[in-house]
Amino acid sequence: MAAIALPSGSPETSTVLADGRDGKVLIDATRPFAVESRVTSWLHLLTAFGLAGLGTAIAGRTSLHWGVRLAAAVIDGLLVVRLFILYHDHFHGALLRDSKLAHALLSVYGCLVLAPPRVWRETHNYHHAHTAQIVGSHIGSFAMVTTDLWPTLTKRQQRYYKIIRHPLTILFGYFPIFMFGMCIRSLQRSVKKHPDSAAALLMNLMLTVGTLYFFGWQTFLFAFFLPLAIACASGGYLFYAQHNFPEVVVMPRHQWSYTQAALRSSSYMPMNPVMRWFTGNIGYHHVHHLNSSIPFYRLPEAMAAIPELQHPGRTSLSPWDIHRCLTLKLWDAKLGKMVGYPS
Repeated sequence: MAAIALPSGSPETSTVLADGRDGKVLIDATRPFAVESRVTSWLHLLTAFGLAGLGTAIAGRTSLHWGVRLAAAVIDGLLVVRLFILYHDHFHGALLRDSKLAHALLSVYGCLVLAPPRVWRETHNYHHAHTAQIVGSHIGSFAMVTTDLWPTLTKRQQRYYKIIRHPLTILFGYFPIFMFGMCIRSLQRSVKKHPDSAAALLMNLMLTVGTLYFFGWQTFLFAFFLPLAIACASGGYLFYAQHNFPEVVVMPRHQWSYTQAALRSSSYMPMNPVMRWFTGNIGYHHVHHLNSSIPFYRLPEAMAAIPELQHPGRTSLSPWDIHRCLTLKLWDAKLGKMVGYPS
C-alpha cells in the first residue's frame, strides 16, 4: 500500500476538522485508495500514447481539409493534457512507480511538453507541501500577495505580478509558463542540476526546425504547435483555477495545515464525462492534494467513500466561473477571500 509523504513539520497530528475528526485520521482513510492496478495503469498509458500518435498523424496529413486537421489538433491537444496527468501521477509515485519503461517514456514526454522531470518534481513537490500559504506558495504555482502587501510593492514588482496573473499569460502558456518558467528559469538557477531542461529546449527547437524544413508550416502548425499550445493553455488554466477560486482559503504559516490546505484551498471542478476523461479526473483536486499517491482513476471513488471530501469549494469550466476565477488577484485577510486589484 502506497503511503503519502507529509511535508516536514506538518501539524497533522494536532489538526482537528470541523466535525472533530483528526486530520491524520482523514489522511489514513484515503490510504486504501492509494493502490493502483498495474494493468489498468498500463492500459491508460498505452491508450493515451496511441491516441495522441493517431491524432498527430491525422493533424499532419496534408491531403485532408484544414478543418479536419484543426479538429484533430484540438483533440490531440486534449490528449496531451491527459498524458500530462499520467506523467504527473507517475512522478507522485501513484502510477507505475517502479517501471523503468514507463519512467523513460514519460520523462521524454515531460521534455516534449517543456515540463522536464527534475524541475517538475522539485517545484511540484514544494507546491504540495506549501500550497495556500501566504509566504512561499509561489514556487510551483502562481504568485500570490495580500492587499496589505500590494501598496508596498514597487511599480515594477506590481507590473510583473500583473503579467504573471494575466489571462494572456495563461492562454499563451507554452512560452511564459513552460518554456520560460519551467525550463529557462531552472537553467538560470543551475545548469548542472537541470540538464533535462536544456534537453527539453533543444528537443522543441529541433522538432520545430525539422518539422518546418521537411514538412512545411501547415504540418508544424497542426501537428506540433497547436496541440502543445492548446495543452499548455488548458493545463495552465486548470492549475490556476485549482487554487484561485472564489471559496479558496489562504493561511499564514503558523495557522497552516496540510489537511486544511487540501480541503479548503484546493478546488473541486465538476465536468462532463468527456472532459473528465481528457483531464484525467484532475477536477478532484482536493482529493489529490489530500493524498497524492491515489491514482487518478481512483479519485472519484475516494471522494464518494469519504464524507469529509464531499463538500469542497467548487468552480467549473463555464464561461462565468472562468471569468470569476480570472478576476481574483489578491488575498484580503480582513475579508477572508480573494479580491481584484485596488481601483
